[in-house]
Amino acid sequence: MQASESNFPRVVISALRGGSGKTILSIGAIAALRARGNSVAPFKKGPDYIDAGWLALAAGRPCYNLDTFLLSAETIRRSFCSHSPRVDCALIEGNRGLYDGIDLDGTTSTAELAKLLGAPVVMCLDCTKTTRTMAAVISGCVGFDSEVAIRGVILNRVAGARHESILRRSIEHYSGVPVIGAVPKLNREIFPERHMGLVPTPEHGWAADSIQSIARIAAQHIDLDAFVRIAREAPPIRGVCPPADPDESMGQRATVHPALARIGILRDAAFQFYYPENIEALTTAGARMVPVSPLRDESLPELDAIYIGGGFPETHAPELAANTLFSRRLREMVADGLPVYAECGGLMYLGEELVLEGESYPMAGILPVSFGLFKRPQGHGYTVVSVEGENPYYPVGTEIRGHEFHYSRVLRWSGRESDLVFRMQRGAGIHGDRDGIVHKNVLATYTHIHALGTPGWASALIRNAVAYKAKRTGR
Repeated sequence: MQASESNFPRVVISALRGGSGKTILSIGAIAALRARGNSVAPFKKGPDYIDAGWLALAAGRPCYNLDTFLLSAETIRRSFCSHSPRVDCALIEGNRGLYDGIDLDGTTSTAELAKLLGAPVVMCLDCTKTTRTMAAVISGCVGFDSEVAIRGVILNRVAGARHESILRRSIEHYSGVPVIGAVPKLNREIFPERHMGLVPTPEHGWAADSIQSIARIAAQHIDLDAFVRIAREAPPIRGVCPPADPDESMGQRATVHPALARIGILRDAAFQFYYPENIEALTTAGARMVPVSPLRDESLPELDAIYIGGGFPETHAPELAANTLFSRRLREMVADGLPVYAECGGLMYLGEELVLEGESYPMAGILPVSFGLFKRPQGHGYTVVSVEGENPYYPVGTEIRGHEFHYSRVLRWSGRESDLVFRMQRGAGIHGDRDGIVHKNVLATYTHIHALGTPGWASALIRNAVAYKAKRTGR
């Protein structure tokens, strides 16, 4: 779509802070709208996999991430426009509080993204033990930045009719912002949580039931017509808004080749953190993605490369340790030169062991490193790394922006310093100020990357896969 102005019904769901219930209400609103026949394109602001997985399940379509630290403004507009045409509404769930960013100016905040996309904002308010004060809070949010268009409020965790009445009348009287919903306190825990937030959908055996439950609540307590009307009143997106091209956005224009290489992707309850953009970038560059699982599979098929994302190997450590046939075959393939790219949970799996509460669980044994799990985050937030050592995937001198969120850390490192090819400019990394373990054609890192913001990643993995295939097959 090439146009100077483009109409896309859209709305941002934000809050005053994390933990206000915006994720659950976003899931409910999407599912309720879908149940009545509306099409909804889901997006998640920020580096997040778990919430995005729930939003995708509710919408019945992929959820794409929009993040102003990882992606340029142009790339965000392109991605948004290409993934939300011809829908009744695009819903963008924010993160943290509306104006919370990494500096005084609110860089990387939900407000910054809302302004970039010209999207109206609906505020989700945790109204626990408060009434009229919320009118002052919303008035303050409205006046804080005149370019942020706060167009509605959803009251959450309302104690009863009287509580709702005072909140609604106060907010509308003093701030002029309409209240378009009032959701009561939930009587039961529909969405169980763990240290990173909601339990991911692959581990939540009754995910569909949870979504149906919150959809009924949203339909009953949120004015969905008002919600859609706010989305439709969003102004045109100004500027050129063509479809996103993963390779072009990374400064490379690759020819799409069908099935140049078979890329294994570890995907199960232990390994589930993948941006759809990353998979699409690999597919566009010529990958045929082949799902494999160290929880289910006893061995590995013939592959040209493997991509291992993050997840929760710690919750499945006994099963991973027990599948020695899979890990042995993986070691053999790596020894033969199989290219592997691993992030966070994938990094942990490739190590020698994972120690949980004093119990050691052997992992794949490919990298000379052992990990332990702790009660507090050991790395949390955006990362910036400089590539300082030779590796199969990034030229020396490349700067990579990503993110990390892990409760594990290195207990023992017996490799060489030169095997750690990333220097951390921002973030915790693996060891000291280093990250990025290289072993043969393996690169493993705590840093998660987003393909639309990481130059050449997909094409590099394909290039290595094709070279390995040629070596292995002679063609």
